[in-house]
Amino acid sequence: MRRYKITIQYDGSFFNGWQLQKDNKTVQGEIENALKTITKSENRFPIKGAGRTDAGVHALGQVAHFDMDTRLTDLELKNAMNFYISKYCKIMSLCQIYSDFDSRHDALKRTYIYQLYLGPSILFDNQAWLIENIDLIVLKQLSKFIKGEHDFLSFSKFDPSKEHTLSIVYASDWKKNGDIVTYKISANRFLHHMIRYIVGTMVEVSRGNFSEDQFKSLLHIPRKNVQIYKAPARGLQLLKVEYA
Repeated sequence: MRRYKITIQYDGSFFNGWQLQKDNKTVQGEIENALKTITKSENRFPIKGAGRTDAGVHALGQVAHFDMDTRLTDLELKNAMNFYISKYCKIMSLCQIYSDFDSRHDALKRTYIYQLYLGPSILFDNQAWLIENIDLIVLKQLSKFIKGEHDFLSFSKFDPSKEHTLSIVYASDWKKNGDIVTYKISANRFLHHMIRYIVGTMVEVSRGNFSEDQFKSLLHIPRKNVQIYKAPARGLQLLKVEYA
């Protein structure tokens, strides 16, 4: 069996997340169905992604791998997959890779962006949080506290199967370009809903509904199942996954 590495772009608005589900359309299911059609096989070709994005979350550079034997060239296989996959999902690159490559466990860094749009917009409605009354200076100040190694238990959906909730954040910053305000964050790993909790809480601090000290305490005194703010899924995009 050959192992293939693929980079995928998708609009999460049209999928119920990444992970395979029996009765819902997912990105993983879409790609696996395309492979079954191409090979005319009843057998499943499991796709393993670098991250399991939630329903509504987009990706510009999701990475995944799968094993398959085929006479098709890499280009022919990529084109065939894109022919059978929904127009809201596209294989951007495909190549054969060493047999023990693991798209999830071999990843060194993942980078996401979260978009806010200041004011109403039809065009940005499915790819940004439409919002008003934010303080960019406050957001930029809060983003500095996130950098480094922290226990993000407070900023995640509690999962008892996790050995720990530590993450190393390499970059964390807000930028404004016209009506678009973007948060960019890079880390070695992200917990479930972690970025959405961070962004949602930062925004509420900037609005005066939560204090900076309360925000800091979530980092310095980690605790599970904290009732804090969560940003909408539609503003989040997986930008890229990096390997050695």
